[in-house]
Amino acid sequence: MRLQLYQVDAFAEKLFTGNPAAVCPLEEWLPEAVMQSIALENNLSETAFVVREASGWRIRWFTPGSEVDLCGHATLATAWVLFDLGLVDGSELFLQSRSGKLKVSRDDGLLTLDFPALQVSPCLLPDSLVAALGRRPAELYRAMDYMAVFDTEEEILSLEPDFNALGRIDLRGLIVTAPGKEADFVSRFFAPRVGVNEDPVTGSAHCMLTPFWAARLGRNRLQARQLSRRGGSLVCELRGDRVLISGRCVPYLKGTIDI
Repeated sequence: MRLQLYQVDAFAEKLFTGNPAAVCPLEEWLPEAVMQSIALENNLSETAFVVREASGWRIRWFTPGSEVDLCGHATLATAWVLFDLGLVDGSELFLQSRSGKLKVSRDDGLLTLDFPALQVSPCLLPDSLVAALGRRPAELYRAMDYMAVFDTEEEILSLEPDFNALGRIDLRGLIVTAPGKEADFVSRFFAPRVGVNEDPVTGSAHCMLTPFWAARLGRNRLQARQLSRRGGSLVCELRGDRVLISGRCVPYLKGTIDI
């Protein structure tokens, strides 16, 4: 069996920045174990598989370690591939997923995700999490992931967490965030539990970050920057119970997988 494979840098202004994702358009679904093996072999934070079903497109996302419920950058990359291949009529793409129906729109070179907003709840800060981070955050919240809030961008940049310890938390991952200097807010994202020590740019994390910072800063449209080594920029807008997350994609490779 020969499969098409595309690798795209998402939330990137130029090549070798943003978050690389693999995209595999399929005629029909492969066994889950095969898709997981492909994701492990790709060794990227996410591999997206997409199939056109009778009801429309459906997307699934796999890290090297497991299938996940929602992924932003790989959805952005998938949309770029489908638009580039001429498989989408018009400027809007709808995808069914484990997190419901998702929309991606295209305006010139800018792609915008329409994702569910996730409200966070404050929670107790365990000493084990402080030890894993090596620094005490000002606040801790939870929803799909934990979110630790710090006072300054410098604190976010200086973190050198213990990934083995972070791998034992009971949620998918940990977002760390603070007010930004040039962006409205900055963040990093750690998810060793699902095989990703630090994700370069995490669209889904901004489903939590955007409502939080919109309420704190008093405006709904925000500039965000993820401070990974590769780095990435996002434009985020809160619209009711939805979050619009915009960014650009840069293609890196096209190839085939032989199974």
